[in-house]
Amino acid sequence: MTLSFHMRLQKKRREEMRKKYALCVGVFLLIFSFAIYFFTMFEPVQKNYLYPYPYQELVEHYAEEYHVDSALVASVIMNESKFKNDVHSHRGAIGLMQLMPDTAEWIAEQMGDDGFSVEKLHEPETNIRYGTWYLSSLQREFAGNDILVLAAYNAGKGNVYAWMQDNNWAMDFDRIQEIPYEETKLYVRAVLKNRVKYTELYKKTNTE
Repeated sequence: MTLSFHMRLQKKRREEMRKKYALCVGVFLLIFSFAIYFFTMFEPVQKNYLYPYPYQELVEHYAEEYHVDSALVASVIMNESKFKNDVHSHRGAIGLMQLMPDTAEWIAEQMGDDGFSVEKLHEPETNIRYGTWYLSSLQREFAGNDILVLAAYNAGKGNVYAWMQDNNWAMDFDRIQEIPYEETKLYVRAVLKNRVKYTELYKKTNTE
């Protein structure tokens, strides 16, 4: 009887210890999560780690030249390459704005740039200049609708035109959830979300 009582008592104590331990861990994780959240709300932290802006001068220069919101360009770069100019995708896209060589060659022809070479796409200035011009071209083509513009940048103009025809989308289309490609849907949402942050953090008046 005494042995059974002691065993039950020890079991009860172990259960209480487990509950206390779980409570302590939960409180610690909650405090840690709040600390991380508030830490990341500091503007210097956001600028240095969450929304960096290398090549800001180049982005703003070509955004102004081609009449594109510089925050949109910065957000595209952030989502495409995280501002790493040596990035290559498995599909063959190159550099900061992840330009496909064929697309970049077409861009160069449209711009009248006779000095095009694939190697130049590794140069930050060339990549930003071509990519920003292309965004400007897409904005003209899709009547300034950045949802369609970003969908075309990610999935290709041909796919976007096919979706528009198949689903009777007009140029004022705004239903991101209806984009058929999950990757493109997430891409558009991410770029538009980050665009807001770049606008807030870097507070530059952009030429639309």
